[in-house]
Amino acid sequence: MHPIPLLAPAPHTLPKHARHPALVITHTPPASGLYLAAEEHGIVLHRAGSKGSVWVDFTAGTAQHRRLHGGGELLAKAVGRSKQPTVWDATGGLGRDSFVLAGLGLHVHIFEQHPAVYCLLADGLARAMHHPDTAETARRLTLHLTDAAAHMPLLTAQTGRPQVVYLDPMYPERRKSAAVKKEMAFFHELVGTAQNDAALFDAALAAATARVVVKRPRLGEFLCSREPDYQYTGKSTRFDVYRPLSPSPDAAT
Repeated sequence: MHPIPLLAPAPHTLPKHARHPALVITHTPPASGLYLAAEEHGIVLHRAGSKGSVWVDFTAGTAQHRRLHGGGELLAKAVGRSKQPTVWDATGGLGRDSFVLAGLGLHVHIFEQHPAVYCLLADGLARAMHHPDTAETARRLTLHLTDAAAHMPLLTAQTGRPQVVYLDPMYPERRKSAAVKKEMAFFHELVGTAQNDAALFDAALAAATARVVVKRPRLGEFLCSREPDYQYTGKSTRFDVYRPLSPSPDAAT
């Protein structure tokens, strides 16, 4: 993993989530490539010489719209919110779906292995915890900086198995807005496109007691070519649902 520059005029004020060894503090913007910047409103991902940026904000924008005006109904059906109180999101990213699930009352553990992405996510969550409209939801989210495939068996031994494991593998979206194109380009450059989907999928199937939910494009291929037990399909997105390897006797699917 390549070090990521972190532009920080006042390094002593950086929060704990911005102090990972892979984040190298600098006082001047790099001439090329991606870098993080500690700005007045939060930590932001930039590319040198490029317009636009990526940051996590659960208090405004799309997250606020979904919170105030609804959204995520199909996701809620796929996860089974009335019967599944605990979800492990094994592909963290920007945490949008996890925040929706937490807003519906579920307790969500988010796994993210890239330090820069984790930094963005933790920064957004910290601000959400201090905002009166999002604090209650934010408290239902727990972040883990780790490889989900390796860590899920360890967390299972410590806390027990979750009812649901949620997977949202990175894939190219068909109808992308300019903002989404920028965001996906930044993420592909930051974390790459190579993912060990098979190991993650197997770990998810072993951990869950009720179901594994996989987010896919509506016309996309099945993850690891495995046909789901059932599906929930929307206009552009599909949720494939799989029964776990060892379901709990009282877990509804």
